[in-house]
Amino acid sequence: MVTQRPSRPRAALAAAVLGLPLSLLATAARADEAPSATDRLSSNESSAAAPRVHHAPVSSTPEKKPLALRVTLDHPELVRAVYVVYRGASSGFVAARFARGEGDAYVVLLPPEAATPPTLQYTLEIERTDGTFEAIFATRAQPHVVQVLEDEAEARERALLTRLLGRRSVATVSGELVRFGETEPSEPLVCGAGQDRCVEGTILPPSQATVNDQYYRIEAGYTFRPLGTVSEFSIRGGIIRGTSLVPGAVFDESAYEVGANYGAPTVRFRLDDGWHLETELLTSITEVGFSVGFGGALLIGDPFGSRLTLGFETIGPGNDSSYFGSRFYSRLDIVTSRAITLAPIIEVTDMPHAEAFGVRLLGEGSLDLGYGFGATLRAGYQARRSTSGGPTLGGAISYAF
Repeated sequence: MVTQRPSRPRAALAAAVLGLPLSLLATAARADEAPSATDRLSSNESSAAAPRVHHAPVSSTPEKKPLALRVTLDHPELVRAVYVVYRGASSGFVAARFARGEGDAYVVLLPPEAATPPTLQYTLEIERTDGTFEAIFATRAQPHVVQVLEDEAEARERALLTRLLGRRSVATVSGELVRFGETEPSEPLVCGAGQDRCVEGTILPPSQATVNDQYYRIEAGYTFRPLGTVSEFSIRGGIIRGTSLVPGAVFDESAYEVGANYGAPTVRFRLDDGWHLETELLTSITEVGFSVGFGGALLIGDPFGSRLTLGFETIGPGNDSSYFGSRFYSRLDIVTSRAITLAPIIEVTDMPHAEAFGVRLLGEGSLDLGYGFGATLRAGYQARRSTSGGPTLGGAISYAF
């Protein structure tokens, strides 16, 4: 039987031929097959050379202000562009490219309209030199959230407008009938020409020179509410017609017919949440000619709720020939429920063109009818003399839109 001799491995055969130990030849073979230390270092550096973005996230920003973002890059040679992808409260994602800034920084400025309450969201993406895109800070699915800090004035305006159901404008029509009773002069008067009660030149005692002291007023107005420092401004116009004991030494019934056609722009300023100031300019044509005047009021409390109002108004002050009268008043509006407001009013006035001031005690009740409509009823009593007085009856209809 022939037994086949196993062949030696090639390394053993080479060792035998060269006369070298087998172990030394094996070590040399392993060294030849493994990468060198330099090769291993280059390989590790290549795997670590990936672009990285350094960015300090923004947590909050003011409303309607530009927002600056800044990043720095490791290995910018591997990046073609850096983008911020952002969206506001009511818009979709928008991309903006970073620009090279100072040093190794890249910067981008988001427009003011992006900072809309309540939040702004963004993520950072890079475009590699091979054309691929990668999100490197947050993602579009889970963007970083920035709180947008509302401007205090705009937040207040928004809250008030919400409270007013978005209705900035109010149109109003009102009217009232006012009777002071029969007013007699404080001293005897000389009878004028053409009078039915007396002969010209005779002396009339006060009890025989009485006048039906009364007037009616019809007015229409429009108010717009900016709800800022200028809380609201309005324009109103109307007519007053009546009879009054016009001051003078002569009794003349035709001269006691008084009236005015007037217009008055008014501006209400916000001094603080609970303090508002109204200023008013009056222009009118009265029974004696053109007159100008002014007025003002201080509102303490909620301008659209419970409040105290202290005010005055005068037409033709400082000129006896064109003076039509003045009034000073206080008013307390009390909101008793969502739809009902009650207001007691105290007024002291010598309108229209009266000889003496009278006191008016009034009450108003306002009802919110819904859909912007409102109705007001006014009633009260007034007098210029303790011996005589009369009622007031009036009302108003308003529509807010």
